[in-house]
Amino acid sequence: MKQENTPPTLIMIFGATGDLAKRKLFPSLYQLFLKGSLSRRFALLGVGRREWTNDQFKEHVRDSLKASGHSQEQVESFIEHCVYQSHDVSDSNSYIQLKELANELDHKFDLEGNRIFYLAMAPEFFGTITDHLKLDGLTDTNGFTRLVIEKPFGHDLRSASKLNEQIRESFSEDEIYRIDHYLGKEMVQNIEVIRFANALFEPLWNNRFISNIQITSSETLGVEERGRYYEKSGALRDMVQNHMLQMVALLAMEPPINLSTDEIRSEKVRAFRSMRPIEGEEVDKYFVRGQYGAGEINGEAVNGYRDGDNVDDHSNTETFVSGKIMFDNFRWAGVPFYIRTGKRMSVKSTKIVVQFKDIPMNLYYNKEHSLDPNLLVIHIQPDEGITLHLNAKKTNQGVNTTPVQLSYSASSIDGINTPEAYEKLLYDCILGDATNFTHWDEVKLSWSFVDKISDYWEAVRESSFPNYQSGTMGPEKSDELLAEEGFQWWAIGEIDGNKES
Repeated sequence: MKQENTPPTLIMIFGATGDLAKRKLFPSLYQLFLKGSLSRRFALLGVGRREWTNDQFKEHVRDSLKASGHSQEQVESFIEHCVYQSHDVSDSNSYIQLKELANELDHKFDLEGNRIFYLAMAPEFFGTITDHLKLDGLTDTNGFTRLVIEKPFGHDLRSASKLNEQIRESFSEDEIYRIDHYLGKEMVQNIEVIRFANALFEPLWNNRFISNIQITSSETLGVEERGRYYEKSGALRDMVQNHMLQMVALLAMEPPINLSTDEIRSEKVRAFRSMRPIEGEEVDKYFVRGQYGAGEINGEAVNGYRDGDNVDDHSNTETFVSGKIMFDNFRWAGVPFYIRTGKRMSVKSTKIVVQFKDIPMNLYYNKEHSLDPNLLVIHIQPDEGITLHLNAKKTNQGVNTTPVQLSYSASSIDGINTPEAYEKLLYDCILGDATNFTHWDEVKLSWSFVDKISDYWEAVRESSFPNYQSGTMGPEKSDELLAEEGFQWWAIGEIDGNKES
């Protein structure tokens, strides 16, 4: 992470007593504080429904930082900047009190009127809060104002458009930071560097040399206590509309003129516009949905999705999605981008596999031996790094070849010091760098793509659910989707160098 003097800032977190603030936001801000990446002229104003005192809130923050495992040497110095106010999001009187407190903190810490409003709350409150922030004068300052919003940004294009219109009444587009924590991950941000800073790859980054690209984001956990939310969302809205399509756009975009926020966003939007729309019965040819049943994870028996709390006994909600995305443009014509994401799969991993085409004439082919394809693997989580799969001569075996791997592991070099995604994104927001946040045009186009699929799935009930066992890598139809083109999913252990069945 670059080290710069960040401007003085009041960071106001709505939902400060919630899980996200405790697990991610407080530890991330504290890490910035420890590194000197956060100006000492800052204040953290926690806002929540609970009737807490300042002391109770500070103890809550202490517990958060202790659980995070970070150095505790400057905790009390950090805590001195933390204040709390109990709040009713629909009551103007609460906002008037909040404004008075913000003005006091601004004067106490010399914050120059700079304010970041972080909405770590349920989406149904976003519009109400932003309306009041403007109506009750909290955005009326001499400094900058920025709004950070967690996903989901709407439930579909219609609701997202309505929410955007409401928020834009109070904040301009360049003040809105729609956070997607995948865009804060080290190796997701490295996609652009790998492509545009290496003469080895960019000339090959097209349909002449690449046969297919695969993106897998798998989890071993089930829906757990999120049953009520997941019943309304499903894997398509929860993962594909945002995280997966953002990675697809970074892989497919054209080189930007420069690395400015506007130019990078512009190229991502062009990539979204190039995606082939899929609707009606075509969905069955391009996408597969799944729902996990009972099974075994790490030797332990687990229940199926329909056995979970707040889940319909006959639920039609997908917990797995795989799909083939095609781009109708000059660079990617004919190259499938395969995506796969799901719950209760055999391994927790997020990886990108770029498979290069076979060479025109294989001089080393014989009946007993064939060349493995060249692969570029970008490891995003839990390990971070890059692996390039090549072929080399097998020692003392005539002209036979053997696959070899050239690997770079960010985690083994940086280890525990690898910045958390939220830490990096909060830092960018304080600096005013919106490159790794999603623009409304990206949100609009991704919803337009996903809505056609979800509309079809809602109209046509899936009779085979549950159709994959917990502890596997999804339904058989997902494998068939690739087999139709002569491809197969690269097993996670296989591309990590450890063969798996």
